[in-house]
Amino acid sequence: MKMSLKAVSCIVLVNLLLASFTFGDSRHELNFPDILDYKTFKCDFHMHTVFSDGQVWPTVRVDEAWRGGLDVIAISDHIEYSPHKQEIPINHNRPYEIAASRAKEKNILLIKGAEITRAIPPGHFNAIFLKDIAPLDTNDFTDNDLKDAAKLVNAVKSANEQGGFVFWNHPGGFADWHPVTNGWLDVHTKLYENKLLHGIEVANGDTYYPDAHRWCLEKNLTMMGGSDMHDPFSNSENLNANHRTITLVFAKEKSMEAVKEALREGRTAVWCGTQLIGREKYLDAIFKASIKVAKPHYRQNDQLWCEIRNNSCVDIQMEKTGTDKVEKLILPANSTTLLKTTAKDDAGQIKLSYVVKNFLIAPDKGLPVKLTIHLQ
Repeated sequence: MKMSLKAVSCIVLVNLLLASFTFGDSRHELNFPDILDYKTFKCDFHMHTVFSDGQVWPTVRVDEAWRGGLDVIAISDHIEYSPHKQEIPINHNRPYEIAASRAKEKNILLIKGAEITRAIPPGHFNAIFLKDIAPLDTNDFTDNDLKDAAKLVNAVKSANEQGGFVFWNHPGGFADWHPVTNGWLDVHTKLYENKLLHGIEVANGDTYYPDAHRWCLEKNLTMMGGSDMHDPFSNSENLNANHRTITLVFAKEKSMEAVKEALREGRTAVWCGTQLIGREKYLDAIFKASIKVAKPHYRQNDQLWCEIRNNSCVDIQMEKTGTDKVEKLILPANSTTLLKTTAKDDAGQIKLSYVVKNFLIAPDKGLPVKLTIHLQ
């Protein structure tokens, strides 16, 4: 049977697309160093699919994550909100089941999760490391859970009974439909005091929440950051100026148990926009593992020149705190920067004091660091 030109063209196009998918799919690695005898894993625990109010199929989220250099993800579709339910039957476990095989193919660690969706305030909560999402659908949603906080607590308890890790999402609301900061309420105190709440998003999308950062420090809660993506993610390169917000998890190995243990112990940092947010211990370790200062390659009188290499994917923005003449120093991601400074003839080394302005160890507080230049 002779095939039409149109049919042949369609077959060729399909084969080209398949070949592109099989051989042309590329991964853009995110350079964050391993620190403190832990592996650094790039994670996003907050994203949506068509099974709630997202715009993509679950396997697409896996493909996006792999291309974007991630190691661990959780699909966290809303439990109480399913605008596509006329087209897609409600089955809370189904997104994980659909994505699981693709995640294995892509070497992505996929964690089963869901978003407990309640009125703001008190807010939305992600629960991950679940065995079965269905029990969290308590059928007691109201437009104002402040009237009956026990209803929210019941859903969070159900997640904890499965050994889940629960964190409070976007505690500052959203600029487009909820611009007022929620604040820490009695229901949050109840969740916290009963050890049902384990972390808070200090960043969601491109928004950083200073209050959440402060609460995590004060209450020893884990700092989380998520993309909360609903639309397809087109920027697979995760460039420094335009990337998805992620959580860096410092774990012993790439396994469910190790990642969960790291989250429980608060071993995280958050990359949001140009900022790296976290506890001083971890941000200091990232800085020291990322920056390599070479010995001076040229010297003239009391002036010398040396190269500084930034091996991370974050532009490091530094300001002087010592007596050196360099007021500001920008170390672009994955680049080498030339530094000119002064030195006394009898000095064996030079120590330059800076604050990394975009490494936030507390709201409005950058990371103090020293650059050491060895002269011999």
